[in-house]
Amino acid sequence: MGFQCGIVGLPNVGKSTLFNALTATAAAEAANYPFCTVEPNAGRVSVPDERMAIIAGLAKSESLVPAQLEFLDIAGLVAGASKGEGLGNQFLGHIREVSAIAHVLRCFEGDEVTHVAGKVDPLADADVIDTELMLADLQSLERRVDPLVKKARGGDKESKAMLDLVQRAIALLEDGKPARIMEVSKDDAPLFNQMQLLTAKPIMYVCNVDEDSAATGNALTAKVAERAAAENAACVVVSAAIESEVAQLDDPEEKREFLESLGLERTGLERVIRAGYELLGLITYFTAGPKESRAWTIPGDSKAVDAAGVIHTDFARGFICAETIGYDDYIANNGEQGAKEAGKMRQEGRDYTVKDGDIILFRFNV
Repeated sequence: MGFQCGIVGLPNVGKSTLFNALTATAAAEAANYPFCTVEPNAGRVSVPDERMAIIAGLAKSESLVPAQLEFLDIAGLVAGASKGEGLGNQFLGHIREVSAIAHVLRCFEGDEVTHVAGKVDPLADADVIDTELMLADLQSLERRVDPLVKKARGGDKESKAMLDLVQRAIALLEDGKPARIMEVSKDDAPLFNQMQLLTAKPIMYVCNVDEDSAATGNALTAKVAERAAAENAACVVVSAAIESEVAQLDDPEEKREFLESLGLERTGLERVIRAGYELLGLITYFTAGPKESRAWTIPGDSKAVDAAGVIHTDFARGFICAETIGYDDYIANNGEQGAKEAGKMRQEGRDYTVKDGDIILFRFNV
């Protein structure tokens, strides 16, 4: 599994159209009225990685198993969602469960699709959603203060540290800023994560544009990009209309030619996934053999023993070593055997930090 990405936004900004296109399904009804998505729709997609086919070819693998990304299409939020307006509280709960948020913003003009606010202003739309998430976080944090104060006065060190984090987060939110920009030490990170704040979720702004702006963006996307940079967020320009057309093309060559005709090198799906991986600091390592070649997604600072545990807990429990070949060495030496003969296979211990693209064979004993 790669990661789970929740797609949020105001009603009628193109969330469900984008979800359908990205997952190449019709699981979510795309309609020109609010709340057409009542239950969150989930769709898994394979993570595109050009390295997989090359590795599988050298390993003579019978099958390829790419990493997976799950999109969760969450119904449109409106002002007052934190107080239960619209379908608010139910969907705030769904947001709490995802790894990252893809906030879809309408960045195209036109009267074909009605805007819930009556005008196109992506920054104002972003403010509506952010305000609701901030209010929900404030409610959650304020309920924690009194119990933490009592425990801290009783000498509980963890409660004292948590209280400090809670009070700092409250001050930040009351200032209209999301919790994700709060500076948290490495030691305090586990406590901060326990707070499960909605505004601490990594976020990417997905600018939904018309076809003519898909390659270069427009004045509206430039404003969103500026906001994203200030928040340490990601920003991706996508045309849901184009993605819908791409989803109908089965032939890879047809897709490539269609994208090139629009001045695009990659699909919106690939750009969203790349942005998500960078946002969450994720990397990919591979296992390869005659039966299958498979991609595994892990955090970028993962040790070998943790990477082994992603495959199976027994791999981590009985870890002996990780026989590792770097991707470039694997390719340059025509696969595992050639890399072995060239002395490019390394036996790494449990504390080895896995590199993006590593091809690994785990030795274990339980």
